[in-house]
Formats: sequence, structure tokens, C-alpha cells
Amino acid sequence: MQSLITLVLVLTPMFIGFAIPSHRRMTILADKGLSYLVFIILTLIGIELSQVEGLGSQLGEIALYVAVLSILTIGTGLVGLMIFDHWRPWQVKKSTAKSKEHRVSIRGSLAQVFCVVIGMIIGYFLPESYMPPENTMTVLLMSLILLVGIGLKGSGITLREVLLNQRGVEISIIFTLAVLVGGLLFALLFTEVSWTKGLALASGFGWYSLSAIVMTDAYGAIWGSVALFNDLIREFFALIFIPVFMRKYPSAAVGLGGATSLDFTLPIIQQSGGLKVIPLAISFGFIINIVSPVLMVVFSAW
Repeated sequence: MQSLITLVLVLTPMFIGFAIPSHRRMTILADKGLSYLVFIILTLIGIELSQVEGLGSQLGEIALYVAVLSILTIGTGLVGLMIFDHWRPWQVKKSTAKSKEHRVSIRGSLAQVFCVVIGMIIGYFLPESYMPPENTMTVLLMSLILLVGIGLKGSGITLREVLLNQRGVEISIIFTLAVLVGGLLFALLFTEVSWTKGLALASGFGWYSLSAIVMTDAYGAIWGSVALFNDLIREFFALIFIPVFMRKYPSAAVGLGGATSLDFTLPIIQQSGGLKVIPLAISFGFIINIVSPVLMVVFSAW
């Protein structure tokens, strides 16, 4: 029953966002609000991490979990889509763009990590009576999903356009299944990780702000931080290696960004692959943005 309630809390704001009439000004405000909200959420995650007893002694263990999970989830998704590209080749133009935007994007990712660190510092000095209320993260999660729904509706993307992009649907399915295999392998390597927890941790697909909240609620701040940094590493990896894979493995390049292929890594996808690859990235990113919260909630509540 609790899992059903959580699923409703996650999906209802997105449906509301889709139902709200689309206006350009509202879409712009939603995008700006989403950016600020992500920084707030990451800061609060840092505050929660600071309250974990014996966190310093567990940093090595957290780093090991993050390293292994990142290698497995990024690796399985990449291999699966590279095989697909080899089986069904699809060429894009050779990249001729410079890397200036690439460097700017990476600085943005570093800012997100900085928010977590700031949150930990604040939490260390903040009196217990000033700690955020218990349901703060749930409210922020619902607000985040609402703004995502408004943004998706305002982008002009229709479900029909998404589903008619056959290659986008295909790489979404392959990516999802391959990354979930990575989650199962992670569970096999660590006896303290159940197969459902492994699948839940893998289902973030790069959506760090969402996965961190859901995993913290389900398994505590330690595993929330593992999910957060696992998905942040995917973002770093995608920004660096999308141009490398784009020419020969365009589907794999798009898949590297996971949920961020619809927004954060879309500029580097366009920069390295040209306009031809944009419909594929939008279709893939849209589907993954819908699938990710559902899988995380279902697996974490199992």
C-alpha cells in the first residue's frame, strides 16, 4: 500500500504538469525554478548526510559502492547500445564543433557537487531544532516532478512524436534492460545489497536529484548519497565521452546521458551529432524521464 501511495505522489505532479495549459512564460519560469530547486535539494541532501553517525568511517565504503555501481551501470548500458549500433548502423555527421560549451557544462556539474558539500557544512553547524521538517524532501520531490511535467509539456513534445521515433523507443528499451542488468550484478557483488535494491539504485538513469531523494527515503542517507554520486558520475562521463562515441556509435552516445539526454546533455549531443540526432535524443530522454521514477519507486518498495 505504501509503495502505491509513493508512486501516486511521484506521478501525480507530472500528470498535473502535463494538464496545465502550456505558455512560453510559464515554461521559462518552470525551467528556472527547476534549476534553483535542484540546488536546494542537493544542499538538503548534504545536510541529511551530515547527520549520519560515523559518516567519516563509511566514506571509503561509499566510494567503493559508487565506483562499482557506476562502472556496472554505465558499462552495461554502453555495451548494450554499442551492440545495437553495430547491429543496426545509423550515421550522423562528423563533429566539427569546438569544446568551449563542453567545459562550461562540466563546471555546472561541479557546482552541483559543491551544493552537497555546502549542505554538509551547514548541517554540521546547524542546531537540531533548525533542521528541515521530516516531510521536506517529499514536498520538494513533488515540486520537482511538477516542474518537470510543465517543462516537458512546454517543450512541445507529444507522446505521439516520441513513440513514432522507432529508434528512440528501441534504444530506450535496450538501455533500460542493460542498465538494470548492471544493478543486478551490483547486488551479486555485495551480499548486503538485495536484488531489488540493486535494481532501484540502477534505475536513476542519471536523474541524480530524483534518485537521491527516493533512495534516501527508502534506504537512508548513505544509499541516497550512493545514488546521487552514481548518477552525477554518469553526467560527467556523458559530457566527456558523448563526442567520442557519437560518430561510430550514435545510439550509445545518446544513451550515455540517460535521463539528462532531454535537457542537460542535449547541447553536447547536438554539438557532436548535429540536428539529425536531436529527435532521437528527445524521444529517448522523454521515455527515460517517465520510466525512471516508476522503476525506482517500484523496486525500492518491493
